[in-house]
This record gives sequence, structure tokens and C-alpha cells, in this order.
Amino acid sequence: MQVNIAENWKHILEAEFNKDYFKRLWNYVNEEYATNTCYPKLEDIFAAFNYCAFKDVKVVIIGQDPYHGEGQANGLCFSVHKDIAHPPSLINIFKELHSDTGKPYPVSGDLSSWASQGVLLLNATLTVRAGEAGSHQKKGWEEFTDVVIRETSAKKEGVIFLLWGGFAKKKGKKIDAQKHVVLTSGHPSPLSANRGYWFGNQHFSKVNEILKANNQIPIRW
Repeated sequence: MQVNIAENWKHILEAEFNKDYFKRLWNYVNEEYATNTCYPKLEDIFAAFNYCAFKDVKVVIIGQDPYHGEGQANGLCFSVHKDIAHPPSLINIFKELHSDTGKPYPVSGDLSSWASQGVLLLNATLTVRAGEAGSHQKKGWEEFTDVVIRETSAKKEGVIFLLWGGFAKKKGKKIDAQKHVVLTSGHPSPLSANRGYWFGNQHFSKVNEILKANNQIPIRW
């Protein structure tokens, strides 16, 4: 099974594919997909990169691992396939979006329209076994996505990183905060949101204010 990632990202990340940790990871992923039901679909594992070219990255949102329910994960963090019920974290994201910008609550939970505008929707772990949250963690994906964050930080300027929750904030240590904008808040999960750590962060309007101030096209959330 080949690594199905866009050429513009392959140029940035190709050295990783030849490293021992990634070869072990990729053998593991191949075995898992051959013997278990896993998500997202094989062709969607690198969807975050295939929707959002490296040169176009303006915003990065960091998630943890894919949804593990049937038909949910589509390779973009927090996103689900069209016509799939919105998971609790996505519901809270859309509630904050509505509160912050006035945009009506979206019908579809597919965030690919965000990705195609320059929002890299990056999960720390890119695959999961069905019904087993976190089952593909600590197999090598975290090392790979650390490199994605580090390379994006090193090779670009003025990217807006949205770090939602403690896990994303830890990943954010790879970001050069002198070159980029880092916005943090609690996680949109009900546990965090209901404690007051998510709602009211106004990240969607803040992102667009920063983009406009830098003469960039705002995101149509």
C-alpha cells in the first residue's frame, strides 16, 4: 500500500517515509487494515494534506485521533462525512461558530470546504480501529505529525495555529510563536465546554480578523 499523499506535501515529508519508525508504522497500518475494520478509509488517511496544499496553509487545527464510529471519519480532524450525525465536539464547534459569527448552524459536518481554503485539519494520529478510541496511538503517527507541525512552522510564516485542549497545546510546542499566531482554548468536547473552557473563545472571527489584517482572504467558515 502506497502513501497516498499530495506531491506538494510529499516533497516536504518524503524523508520521513524512509525512516525506520515510519516503515514500522506503515507496516502496522497495512496489517491493521488487512485484518480489522479501521477508519478512515484507506484513501482518506492523508485527506488533510490532499485537500490543503502546503503552499495554501493559513490555519492549522490540531485534533487527537479519528472518530471510531462507522462512517464518521473522513481524514479531517473534527469532520465527518456528509449526512452523518454530528459528534458532540463538532456540535460545540458549530455552536461557537454560530455564536461568534452569526453563521447558521451547518447542516453538513463535512469540513472539507474549510480545508480547501487553507485550513489544515490535522489529527495527531491518522488512523484508528473501529470502536476502539486511541487504538492506533503510540505507533508512530505522533512522531510523523510532530514533523508536519515543525516543518510547517519552519518553512512558513504567519500561520494561525488553533490549539484546542491540553493535547493540542502539547503538540504546539513544535511551533515558533515568534513567526506564527497561536490561539488556545479548552477542547470543544462536552466535558471541557460545559466547564466554560470552550464557548466564547471567538476563534473563528479572530482568525479572519488576523487574516484580513495581513491582507489575506478570510475563511468562509
